[in-house]
Amino acid sequence: MNFNELGLSPELLQAITDTGYTTPTPIQEQAIPVVAGGRDVLGCAQTGTGKTASFALPMIDKLAAGRSRARMPRSLILEPTRELATQVEASFERYGKHHRLSTALLIGGESFGDQLKKLDRGVDVLIATPGRMLDLFERGKILLSDVRILVIDEADRMLDMGFIPDVERIVGLLSKTRQTLFFSATMPPEIRRLADAFLKEPVAISVSPPASPAETVAQSVVVVAPEDKREALRRLIGSEDVKNALIFCNRKRDVDILQRSLTRHGFDAAALHGDMSQPKRTETLERFKNGEIRLLVASDVAAR
Repeated sequence: MNFNELGLSPELLQAITDTGYTTPTPIQEQAIPVVAGGRDVLGCAQTGTGKTASFALPMIDKLAAGRSRARMPRSLILEPTRELATQVEASFERYGKHHRLSTALLIGGESFGDQLKKLDRGVDVLIATPGRMLDLFERGKILLSDVRILVIDEADRMLDMGFIPDVERIVGLLSKTRQTLFFSATMPPEIRRLADAFLKEPVAISVSPPASPAETVAQSVVVVAPEDKREALRRLIGSEDVKNALIFCNRKRDVDILQRSLTRHGFDAAALHGDMSQPKRTETLERFKNGEIRLLVASDVAAR
């Protein structure tokens, strides 16, 4: 199947062609017609499956008709982290470049003033983290009664980070006539409960077994004593001729300790965690993506 068989507009198909894509991924093939048809979606899909485009593409076409009003967004996308929110905004800009849709990003660590200016001009697609979203609502800076499409992305990650009460409160502020798109990499009982509460007769879409690794990822386990882990990691990096790598730690403190240790031993390493300022986090990620940093030691903030 090609994208031109999914009922997308010529402008959207041109934007997809410009990116070099020709064939939709399984979740895009299944979800795009459902979203375009106005149905709620319960999607079980991992990062790297093309999930963002599965809701962004049909949303762009659906929102092409109509105009936004000041401080009244027409759609709302909730993301657990600033980095994910930034990635989703980039997708809307990339695929919506032939449409006249406005987007805004509401995330911590960025200027309130700049975000409010965008809201004042009217926003078609609002992408936000739950905390910043509620902050602006409580200040009376935004109205949510005009939201017609709600996307809850990475719901299991929201659960892990303790954001579910905020998400439930935000959903309670929205119109009951909205369309809701709910995505999660896994479906534990608490996520199922939320889906049942938020969705109306959803179409369930699953493109991979829960918690299965992506096909392009090879997994290995090395068992070592805790005190030997750093030395084992250094040997592994050297023996495998690692050109670049993400190294995850459970705690921010461990991120800093490991990054300093790797640097002392002559490795090109940088740290990424939630205690860093947003501009510094963005700069570090860009440097890693551009190949300027070989090893990125990160907390869960970069997991997806």
